[in-house]
Amino acid sequence: MISILVADDEKSLQDFLVIMLEEDGYQVVTASSVEKATKLIRENEFDLILTDIRMGRSSRIDVLDAARNALPDTPVVMMTAYASEETAVTAMKKGAYDYISKPFKIEDIQRIVKNALEKRKLAAENRFLKTALNDRFQISNIIGKSEPIKNVFDLVEKVSQSRTTLLITGKSGTGKELIAKAIHFNGNRKNFLFVSINCSVMPENLLESELFGYEKGAFTGADSMKLDLMKSASKGSFFFDELGDAPLSTQIKLLQVLQENEIMRFGGTHPIPVDLRIIAATNCNLSELVENKSFREDLYYRKSQFSLN
Repeated sequence: MISILVADDEKSLQDFLVIMLEEDGYQVVTASSVEKATKLIRENEFDLILTDIRMGRSSRIDVLDAARNALPDTPVVMMTAYASEETAVTAMKKGAYDYISKPFKIEDIQRIVKNALEKRKLAAENRFLKTALNDRFQISNIIGKSEPIKNVFDLVEKVSQSRTTLLITGKSGTGKELIAKAIHFNGNRKNFLFVSINCSVMPENLLESELFGYEKGAFTGADSMKLDLMKSASKGSFFFDELGDAPLSTQIKLLQVLQENEIMRFGGTHPIPVDLRIIAATNCNLSELVENKSFREDLYYRKSQFSLN
């Protein structure tokens, strides 16, 4: 059952919140002083904390501070009859989920409680999924016992902690994307997104709009700004599958990303900085594509500085 701590020295409001929350199916624990609230926080797990800012002689955010130290993932909603912009800013800077002034409407506090609990649920699910992904892509879980694949595993361990741009080569179906994910989820970017795109399955215009986005009004039909996939992977890793099939215009823009760590949306006037680790894979012989003028030589040398076959 979801457990909520209500900390308020106003008995009538405390009783009101207990009745309302218990009718909604929550388990409620109460505290009428800062000391009792902080003791409960140190000794128990709560899914949500509703606390008055001013209790007794305390007008500081003591309960919020205690919650952030002992229960960093638990949302805290601040309540006060002494509303001020300065107090609200202080509470939010210290990590409060929300701030509500007394007296408040039932539907307002119910909405805040629902949204705060939903945020906590999503955060917990996100942590679970990240843990599951980290476990799934541990090198020990990838099947392979031959000496060549052991050498691949050794290289994965070595490069996973660096920001080195990496090219993975191999025939279709040999696990290039699996190795790319192992590099990401065993590295220092594992808590951020791994985003991928297959360069062989998208027409040129669609590929570039997905990668780099566009500004509102950039062309007929661009009624709103389109965010770019590369920016969405900020601080994480971006995987270009089948890079050898990328059109030359896309290759030019990718080279700019590698050289300048920035992108330019179509129709934009200012470059946008990006912090990415770029991993690419191909089943093509890129040196042959360079000779045939279908792959840029400067991008080839930039991408092949470290390759894994």
